[in-house]
Amino acid sequence: MAEEKSEKQEQQSEQLSRTLFDARKVFIVGEIDKDIALKTCATLHAMAHISNDPITVILSSPGGHVESGDMIHDTIKFITPDVRILATGWAASAGALIFAAANRENRLSTPNTRFLLHQPSGGVAGDATNIDIQAKQIVIMRSRLNQIFADATGQTIEKIEADMDRDYWMTASEAVEYGLVGKIVDSEANM
Repeated sequence: MAEEKSEKQEQQSEQLSRTLFDARKVFIVGEIDKDIALKTCATLHAMAHISNDPITVILSSPGGHVESGDMIHDTIKFITPDVRILATGWAASAGALIFAAANRENRLSTPNTRFLLHQPSGGVAGDATNIDIQAKQIVIMRSRLNQIFADATGQTIEKIEADMDRDYWMTASEAVEYGLVGKIVDSEANM
């Protein structure tokens, strides 16, 4: 009985994946890691291979591994089709980095979504020399992320640096004013 249920669930999952692929929709939900990055980037590249029709990414993420977020961010910018990103729930940290990859007019948010920008953090361990190397890399990463968000929002680099020094939370409306969100939508018809 359990084997039949598992097989049926697998068939339903495959059908859902095919339907979403055909609809050119990609979901990114949860913590950003290498597995999410691989699945997302492979799907985006496959969709881009099939056609240049627009792709919609639905995003709800607390963030996660920055380099995995970079991989998705860069893929969105790399492929030919326009990518619209709909943030729902939250787009925080590396999730906000992914969100910022789309052109501003293609960065959409549901009304109750929250956004979080902040500087990168990481565990540093090892001998003094390696700790120094890792600390320098975090500073380089922070500068790069600050520039990405300045470019995406139209804010000055000084404002981004000040805001991202600590957790900087925004409602959807505040994110529109900030330049992160292009439009708040409350239905698919408004996209």
